[in-house]
Amino acid sequence: MEKYRTHTCNEIRLEDVGKTVRICGWVQTIRDLGGLVFLDIRDMYGITQVVTSGKAEDVDFASHIPIESTVMVEGVVKKRDEETINTKLDTGLVEIRIKNIEILGKRIKNLPFEINNFKETREDLRLQYRYLDLRNENMKNNLLLRSKVIQYLRNQMIEQGFLEVQTPILTSSSPEGARDYLVPSRLHPGKFYALPQAPQQFKQLLMVSGIDKYFQIAPCFRDEDARADRAPGEFYQLDMEMSFSTQEDVFNAIEPVMYNTFKKFSNKKIVKYPFPRISYKEAMLKYGTDKPDLRNPFIIVDCTDIFEKVDLKAFQGKQVRVISAHDTGNEPRSFFEGMTDFAIKTLKAKGLAWLRILDDNSLQGPIAKFIPESAKNELIKRTDSKSGDCLFFIAEVPKVVDTLSGEIRNELGKRLKRIDENVFSFCWIVDFPMFELDDNKRLSFSHNPFSMPQGGLEALENENPLDILAYQYDIVCNGIELSSGAVRNHDIDIMLKAFEMAGYTEEEVKTKFGALYTAFQFGAPPHAGIAPGIDRMLMLLSDSKTIREVIAFPLNSKAEDVMMGAPCNVKREQLREVHISPIQMQKSNLR
Repeated sequence: MEKYRTHTCNEIRLEDVGKTVRICGWVQTIRDLGGLVFLDIRDMYGITQVVTSGKAEDVDFASHIPIESTVMVEGVVKKRDEETINTKLDTGLVEIRIKNIEILGKRIKNLPFEINNFKETREDLRLQYRYLDLRNENMKNNLLLRSKVIQYLRNQMIEQGFLEVQTPILTSSSPEGARDYLVPSRLHPGKFYALPQAPQQFKQLLMVSGIDKYFQIAPCFRDEDARADRAPGEFYQLDMEMSFSTQEDVFNAIEPVMYNTFKKFSNKKIVKYPFPRISYKEAMLKYGTDKPDLRNPFIIVDCTDIFEKVDLKAFQGKQVRVISAHDTGNEPRSFFEGMTDFAIKTLKAKGLAWLRILDDNSLQGPIAKFIPESAKNELIKRTDSKSGDCLFFIAEVPKVVDTLSGEIRNELGKRLKRIDENVFSFCWIVDFPMFELDDNKRLSFSHNPFSMPQGGLEALENENPLDILAYQYDIVCNGIELSSGAVRNHDIDIMLKAFEMAGYTEEEVKTKFGALYTAFQFGAPPHAGIAPGIDRMLMLLSDSKTIREVIAFPLNSKAEDVMMGAPCNVKREQLREVHISPIQMQKSNLR
């Protein structure tokens, strides 16, 4: 059998004129001009135009090939006429005059949507026929980008001396912040494996093993609800860990990797490293979130003390945050009404007060009459405002005021078009609280439970738990958290004390984290790590609206694979093999 093709669809050039070649691909378009039929043949690499010789039988055959069928075309390369040159194609100077065309895979069914009109197609339909969706240029480019980025990340880590190690997919369940996916065991009745939420314990155990610097492109599995930037089920991280390292060592290792990757695969401006370090406390106050978008110029300012003596009932007993939106004084009243509607209807806030600063520095707006001169002057000074600016006021109880302020800040940036879309702005959020109070007012870990508290055992024993900070850090880009990391708690005494404060007995730590508990008693090195999310990086690099655009076969927003039909019912025999009683599953429409 002769090979199917001598060239791919991007390889035909002027130097091939006169040669007989064979190409294979999908029929993208057919243009029947009566005596001639032109077809665009597409493969993964490009498009080549082919044209019939003029024979009636060839014209009839070519004009009736179903679009998106796969074909093999053999013919002679010809130079295009000047008026038909297509400068948008790599092969736009030439075409193939067909000697023979053969259908290799005929399209029989009607297409559920136009391949290159994916933006007008419902996402559920695209995901149901994902193998068709992946044929469009945008999705193909996203997959190519994904492959190149992962290869580049891997090469950078290897150049820094990191050893790539694969860790298990079947492991034990552990409380790491999200719900586990459980896998019943056939050989051990009543017991379950868990898919790893992250290789957290394994990579720490590698440090105990003497592996100095580890990395892998790690699959992670979490039973979480979907968001635009979060894939339910499975996602991938550039997971890394370093022995005998500090927080700064991790920053120095990962910052050039992030910078170089975004620089290589984007034309946008990249904020040069070292990236800004912002404490968690500062981030919550100035941006209302621990995932700040630093492209947004607006800053949140605490003005609670200014309003303690102001007779404004809505502000009394509340924390007051103010956002100064510079150069917005000429916005129409409808803009302010729109922001108020957003706060009340979308954020469920009680309201949104606002004021204009006029040319004489007087205030205009719904609460202007309540602001005395002294409060006004301090307000303008503290918010670094001037005439032509507008002030937005958020008054609420702690934590709620942070969230509302952050959302108002984001919305102002979007509506006023102050966010520079041609910039990638990175920062580190550092100094997270070690503990927080849960909904039941009990002490719990606020971040990674394996983190080292600042101040070590002495801090745990002597300080107010809610005042203790941890060596924990997030890397954020354009308002999206790319990764969390920490200096790990490698000391067994500190580890037990931290877990005790969060409500775990030593026996529970042994049970839930038995390998770490034991390993740390055999000489564990200080170590630290991080794991940037590859899918989120790709979402940013490709300017995609959702993370599903950069994953070949993602679950939908309901955690379903509508193409493969997962999750699905299984046979009774399969349940019995893993010691699950069919009686317990009667509600599941078993086959």
